Amino acid sequence: MLTLKTYQQSALAALTDFLTAARSQSVVDAYGAALTEQNRVGETYHPLFGDVPCVCLRVPTGGGKTIMAAHAVALAGKAVLDSEAPIALWLTPSDTIRSQTLEALANARHPYRQALVHYFGDRVQVCDLESLQTISPHDVGKTAIVIVATIQSFNVTDTAKRNVYSFFEELAPHFDNLPPNLSAGLEKVSEADLLSQPYLTAKDVGRVKYSVANWMHLQRPIVIVDEAHNNRTDRFFKSLGRVNPSCVIEMTATPVPGNNVLYHVAAAELKAEQMIKLPIVLAEHPQGWRECLRDARLTRDRLELIAQREPDYLRPIALVQAMPINGEATVAVVRQHLIEQEAIPENQIAVATGTQKELDGINLFDPACPIRYVITVEALKEGWDCSFAYVLASLQSVNSSKDVEQLLGRVLRMPYAKNRTQNELNRAYAHIVADNFAQAAATLKDRMVQNMGFEKLETASIIIPQQSLPLTGGAGGAPASVGHGGGVTKPAPVIPDCNINLPQVPDTAHWPDEIKAVVQIRQTTQGATLLLSGNVSSELLTQAEAFIIQGMPAKTTKDREKQAEVKDQFNDHRAVRQAMRAPAQLGLDFVPIPQLCLTLDGHLEVVERETLSSLGDWSLLDSQVQLAGFSITETVNSFEIDINGAKVIYKHTDAQQLLLNETVTHISQQDLIRWLDVEVRQPDIGQTQMQAYLVKMVTHLTAERGFTLTALVRARFQLAQALIKEIGRLRQIAMTHGFQGRLMDMAVPGVTELAHYSFHYQPGQYPARQMYQGSYEFGKHFYPVIHDLHEKRKSGAPTEEFSCAMAIDVHPKVKQWVRNIERQEKFSFWLPTATDYFYPDFVAELTDGRILAVEYKGEPYKTNDDSREKQQVGHQWEQSSDGRCLFLFAVERDDLGRDVFQQLDHKLG
Repeated sequence: MLTLKTYQQSALAALTDFLTAARSQSVVDAYGAALTEQNRVGETYHPLFGDVPCVCLRVPTGGGKTIMAAHAVALAGKAVLDSEAPIALWLTPSDTIRSQTLEALANARHPYRQALVHYFGDRVQVCDLESLQTISPHDVGKTAIVIVATIQSFNVTDTAKRNVYSFFEELAPHFDNLPPNLSAGLEKVSEADLLSQPYLTAKDVGRVKYSVANWMHLQRPIVIVDEAHNNRTDRFFKSLGRVNPSCVIEMTATPVPGNNVLYHVAAAELKAEQMIKLPIVLAEHPQGWRECLRDARLTRDRLELIAQREPDYLRPIALVQAMPINGEATVAVVRQHLIEQEAIPENQIAVATGTQKELDGINLFDPACPIRYVITVEALKEGWDCSFAYVLASLQSVNSSKDVEQLLGRVLRMPYAKNRTQNELNRAYAHIVADNFAQAAATLKDRMVQNMGFEKLETASIIIPQQSLPLTGGAGGAPASVGHGGGVTKPAPVIPDCNINLPQVPDTAHWPDEIKAVVQIRQTTQGATLLLSGNVSSELLTQAEAFIIQGMPAKTTKDREKQAEVKDQFNDHRAVRQAMRAPAQLGLDFVPIPQLCLTLDGHLEVVERETLSSLGDWSLLDSQVQLAGFSITETVNSFEIDINGAKVIYKHTDAQQLLLNETVTHISQQDLIRWLDVEVRQPDIGQTQMQAYLVKMVTHLTAERGFTLTALVRARFQLAQALIKEIGRLRQIAMTHGFQGRLMDMAVPGVTELAHYSFHYQPGQYPARQMYQGSYEFGKHFYPVIHDLHEKRKSGAPTEEFSCAMAIDVHPKVKQWVRNIERQEKFSFWLPTATDYFYPDFVAELTDGRILAVEYKGEPYKTNDDSREKQQVGHQWEQSSDGRCLFLFAVERDDLGRDVFQQLDHKLG
């Protein structure tokens, strides 16, 4: 089974936590709490199905939405229904995708099916609507059932016109002995049904309809909606409401208003997890399609030479988007041009269109496969992925090419791939027919935001201009120069000019001469284009922006929107400048950062979670058995479980979900203990110890707390959650004691051991979210974007963390720095604490080679246990480093009245 990426795990964890919380509080409150946890504000929940949870996971193109959906079936089944055999309705936007999804979920070797098997074993059935009638009533509740269908199958106004709402006698066993309260909400046979189903008679009018939709209504399925942005009509919601979903989980790259986005995945997270190639190196071709095709060939040839240095086989492939049949550069013309003018052998070219399918049955990964060029017109078929695709040549006008972003997605994806040793092979390349870089980039950015799920700020920093290409094959590019000391340095990147579109020609009469000297203004039919050289200073860029904005009217909403558009253009250009000047983009390295280590059994080890757990030297059986805060209350009409104040209430009519019949007669105490052993299993606790603990706990709950075995079985999911929390509490007590006892023994490794016990910031591995988009231009941040940094408060005053970042950026002793990302143990520097990992806010490499870690706490500042422990750990990291590491716990004003600039300056001496 494919191991889920960190961002996929985080998104699914957010989904599980939300669905669990929505059972003990309102859906609106649970959604608000989930967003607060992610530092998101200003987003409201749209209750599309009343109290039924309906949320969306936003994942950009190439991020693995379908594998996440497969995992979500089991996770939602437990969180919402307390079921180990849920029923899921999986809705796709088209019949083509339905067929592909159905085939993948039914294929035992496919990762989607393996995800289901991971949770359900062989207790899983996958079917379409037509084969649903083969499902036996005995399968329900014992086997996970996934029904794959198109949205259109349900999306009707008149239910008599769809088979899913039709009467089928074969489904009768599922409707036997229905109590009145369950049959009340089901659709009945109507006069209209008699017309479409002649075997029904007037006597059937008013009967419960034995239909697929009614069957689903009874089962309360988990509903997965693929490409959820496509269906936001009242008819769709009414149709979906007929199946009585227990929850609705929407998956899309491009949410629209109404999608309750629970979790955003950023493109940087995909890049960090080696799912896509970034940045996109973009070349514009105003001369036309022939020059575009020529340079795409040069790029591909250069990459193939570079690929020969890789340890694994790699054959870069170019995707060529030809013009439609009425254009100049049609498929036939492009193929002939490649053969005759670019000297490409015929066997290296394949055509993939609706009528020509020369890729069918071809294994592009096979070293014996000669294909290096794939010509298409619109879109390659759904699911086409080949990580050898590196270069896109779109010969259609960038403004008219509606499929350019779909083909770009094919070039970006890296299924089953990994980062390459040559940095040029970790990028995607696009050659576009356009007048200039600004036009090509702006159009491509819009397409990526609208159709691929990228955020606007991301696209500004991940599209960079192509540097000069050689006129013949080879490594190409501008020559490197020899720097001081004999080291080879790369030439400085050429920053593209800044093109700002204005609604009218600005009045420059009052502009300073230094601004007039760097600005060109060209009148256009839509207003004007302002041009600034790419090498203009950040100060002059900011001044030019201020004069332009001040000269624009701001009386109406439309005026202010135009002002915002101009500001966005300036911010986009700053992001491009930041991206191209970032050390990580230039191939430079960040010095290794020593981690805290301990000598255990004669061996040096980084103090990780597993180490912390072993320090406690504890056993579950040494502690008193208790489960505070766990209670079960049963009344005539309800069954209520309470875990530390989080109440889950069932009505007794939910007997099928609670499996009451099985509970009363078939499950023994030993059965419950075996089930709990699987659910609460811990990697650091042996099975013998865990089972002995569970025997003591279940005996305590039945003999001393008075719970019946039946009640514990019915509440087994909540019981498992309570036990996991209790075991975590006991572990934490032991870890805190062990950690404090060994803290003074922890030290950073010596210089000779540094390579094996240090953290490395890697280019392209920075999963930033909610990226910085202020007007101040940072000059030393290692990565092209900055994670979760806000320039100003609502009042307009600078935020405290921004001031701290600026102090670091401008200090002459700081060579480069990183805004460290919390909860990213693979991609961020962390120090251990007794409870988890501590991620300092900023990490800087100094000009003398030392490392500085800064944790910032603003005013009002109070020392609490968490802050005190961070200070202790940071102090130990510094003290044990023999002067190589510095730690600063910065505040807005310290006890001596020094601001953060002065605190930093004092620390650096």
